[in-house]
Amino acid sequence: MQPISEASFLQQVKALAYIHGWDCHHAQPSMTRTGRYITTGAAGFPDLVLAHKIKGLIFAELKTTKGKTSIAQEHWLTILHPHAECYIWRPEDLVAIEQRLASC
Repeated sequence: MQPISEASFLQQVKALAYIHGWDCHHAQPSMTRTGRYITTGAAGFPDLVLAHKIKGLIFAELKTTKGKTSIAQEHWLTILHPHAECYIWRPEDLVAIEQRLASC
């Protein structure tokens, strides 16, 4: 099985979110004058914020199958967890992700 890129996985999760009525925010990287891509904002903030007026609030960090979270990413998930659902999602979690996004 061919490994899926984080960008492709992100598109799959966003599509599932929209299908199930979630609003979705993902900070897009922008290119600097030197040609580097950066994402503005706090280092380590989760990749996705998903909100639904009935189903809840989710912060999700997306990783490839072998991707590792940084200390900053773990920090954000830890401080957000008492206030919302927080996940580290990987491509192999796609069925569980869809089940969560579909549930009330």
